[in-house]
Amino acid sequence: MALVNREYKDRLFVFIFGREENKEWTLSLYNAVNGSHYTDPSAIEITTIQEVLYLGMHNDVSFVIADELNLYEQQSSYNPNMPLRQLQYLGLLYEGFLKKHKDEYDKFGHDLIPLPVPKFVVFYNGRDKQDDETILHLSDAFPKGMKGDVEVTVRMLNINYGKNKALLDACKPLMEYSWIVKGIREKAKMMDIKNAIDEVIGNLPNDFVLKPFLDIHKAEVGTMLLTEYNEVERDEFILKKGMEKGMEKGMEKGMEKGNLNAIINMMNKLKLTAEQAMDVLNIPKEEYPYYKSAIDKA
Repeated sequence: MALVNREYKDRLFVFIFGREENKEWTLSLYNAVNGSHYTDPSAIEITTIQEVLYLGMHNDVSFVIADELNLYEQQSSYNPNMPLRQLQYLGLLYEGFLKKHKDEYDKFGHDLIPLPVPKFVVFYNGRDKQDDETILHLSDAFPKGMKGDVEVTVRMLNINYGKNKALLDACKPLMEYSWIVKGIREKAKMMDIKNAIDEVIGNLPNDFVLKPFLDIHKAEVGTMLLTEYNEVERDEFILKKGMEKGMEKGMEKGMEKGNLNAIINMMNKLKLTAEQAMDVLNIPKEEYPYYKSAIDKA
């Protein structure tokens, strides 16, 4: 059973497109993604797994419209595991759907249950270069050459400012969100990140549809963006350190293999004992047992 999580905080994308009061913007985003022309925001039923419900199992934005269950995620770094995560979210959302309609549908019954069709989209605005659109497959994670009985496909759309122009032009709130992220990144190169956020949010163009909403919630938005920025910096730092550690491990393994080969060659060609060969190679005496064991297995 999932544990309660009361620590998760929304990101700006969720704050804009995942709130009941902003269904008009959610509908605009849906229309832009699908090339549709729905006009009634009340047709949207928000189904997002709320942050206070599950530990590690909150999604960004999900909603039902026109018999489609749309799961939208915003990512500041590329994540090839989004098909798996979306599949997990879908299970929880279908569970909620069945509970809501428990008087109508029985999954153990004889009648086929009409389910809303899942649609998975990831909105990417990380710093690494990505195509305007990429399709991620759950099957990419399967052992090579093996096929499963289930597949999940996720559309990853690059929403960095200047990318996917047609998409951003079709959804003004999305374009403005992209503009804000770009502006903060640029100003953060010249000033403290908090000041960069304050300057961008405090000087939004007057014709931005997001301006009145973000002005009202300025303090909350500032804290949200600062937290999000710091989390991205932390994740990139951890990734960098992990790569460096992996390279160090690889170098260590390479040195170990090189030493082992040298010891064996010296034993065979120069007729040295293992200890004599290791002494010539200046291998620390505390490592002798490791190499002796490796020689016995070779």
